Formats: sequence, structure tokens, C-alpha cells
Amino acid sequence: MHSAEPRVSLCDTDIMTSVADPKSVKVNLTTGTGLDIEWKDGHRSHYSFPFLRDACPCALCDEERSKTGRQPGEAPKPKAGELPMFKPAAKPLSAEGVGKYAIRFKWNDGHELGIYSWQFLRDVCPCEECGAVKHSA
Repeated sequence: MHSAEPRVSLCDTDIMTSVADPKSVKVNLTTGTGLDIEWKDGHRSHYSFPFLRDACPCALCDEERSKTGRQPGEAPKPKAGELPMFKPAAKPLSAEGVGKYAIRFKWNDGHELGIYSWQFLRDVCPCEECGAVKHSA
């Protein structure tokens, strides 16, 4: 008789519950108003497209932000003595889901490397409630 060995799962995603799971996601490409997410815990987040472009999580943008001390979503500051250049407002040309965990945008400036995971988006939620929690921590 063989002894039954306990089955070990290397992946615990089946038992994890996450507040970073969206209940609904609406990308307002035509109106250009941004991304709206209703999370499974009832929280609602609104992200303007300029905020999302400035929060791009790709390695290139993350490195550039860390060099200048910017937070995700914070617009770049013009360098001292540099004349501001006109650039059109950030707007995605398209958006697509990445598996069940993220969304990716193709931006009007040609950038398309950032994969915005639901967890990342929840972590950078720009609402007043989340901002108060971040500042009190």
C-alpha cells in the first residue's frame, strides 16, 4: 500500500484575496477623461491620462523618476533656465488587458512599455482617501 503524500501547491493564488482586484474597469479613450476602476472592496479610483503616463511603471520611466525624486504620477519639473516646450497632453491611442493582472497603453508620444498591474494602480491611487492613508503612514 502506498502512503498518500500531502499535495503541495507551489502557487497560492487560489487562496489569496486581494483588494487590488478590479470589479470593473473603464478606459475612457474617446472622451479622454482617464481610467475608472471600481475595486472588489467597493473603493473607486479615477486616474487621469497625464497622471498614468507620468506613473508609467516601465524600467526606463521608473529609473528617470528615481533620478529626479519624482513619485509615480508626478509630472516632471522643468530644469532651471530651460524654456518649457509644448507637448500635447498625454492620451493613449489604445489600451489592452495583459492577462488578468494588468493593463497596457499605447501612448500618443509613442511609448508603450509600461504594464500597469492592478496592484500597482491600487498602490498609486490618487484619491484623497488613499492620499491621506499614504501621508499618515
